[in-house]
Amino acid sequence: MSTTGATADPLAALGNLPGVADSVESVRKAVDRVYGHRVMRRRSNEITSEAALRGARGSAALSGADWALEEVRRRSDFSGDDGARTVGAALRLTAEAGQLLSIWRQSPLRVLARLHLVAAADKAERVGRPRQAGEPVDEPLIDLPLPGAGEMHGRLEGLAGVVIAGGSAPALVTAAVVHGELLALRPFTSHNGLVARTAERIVLVGSGLDPKSVCPAEVGHAELGQDAYLKALEGYMSGTPEGMAAWIAHCGRAVELGARESTAVCEALQRGAA
Repeated sequence: MSTTGATADPLAALGNLPGVADSVESVRKAVDRVYGHRVMRRRSNEITSEAALRGARGSAALSGADWALEEVRRRSDFSGDDGARTVGAALRLTAEAGQLLSIWRQSPLRVLARLHLVAAADKAERVGRPRQAGEPVDEPLIDLPLPGAGEMHGRLEGLAGVVIAGGSAPALVTAAVVHGELLALRPFTSHNGLVARTAERIVLVGSGLDPKSVCPAEVGHAELGQDAYLKALEGYMSGTPEGMAAWIAHCGRAVELGARESTAVCEALQRGAA
């Protein structure tokens, strides 16, 4: 994890990067618009459920299983080919995220291990723990330099320490760093993208920015596209102020698009068309 300087609150400095404050404010306005919608006052559970489904679909799309929303809604068996298993993993992670909110700030590594276990749905030796030296990583859509196991473990511990310590950084900044660092490290032998995007969701919800989980950033990441996602991630991995700011802005835009999606669901429910 790179920051612009060593401070007691390393993420706070990122909030001062050019353009980041504007992204934070834009996200706050987008979230407020959803929460202010009249449908949210009486049917928020429906919006949350729909956001979960659409978020899972978006996350699966970024991991190579770009299914139509209605197909995800219709299917009940996700044990078939690789695409079906990816969609199933995304749905399980979305359901699990809400159960882990209270644990995240005290033990983020425990939460990440649990997320990988849920995603893999397997009892294999490599599941539910960070990879060890010499173990391969199956993350074919992220073809970027992979840190060695030693560096990965050190940085993962550092990320956990920052989460536990808390601080004054905006929720968007923390969520973007958690997401970016997990993609950069790819700490597990598989499903790292799905886990990273779920961790981003946990931060956004647990921070109070999106307490009802109705602004699925995964929808926005998928809408912005794989190429933009990887380009922004390269900026994060560069560690430069410009690259970090670009990644945070990209994550902010994804949250805004997720909020827009749920606003559209609210409008459809209001018209009686959903």
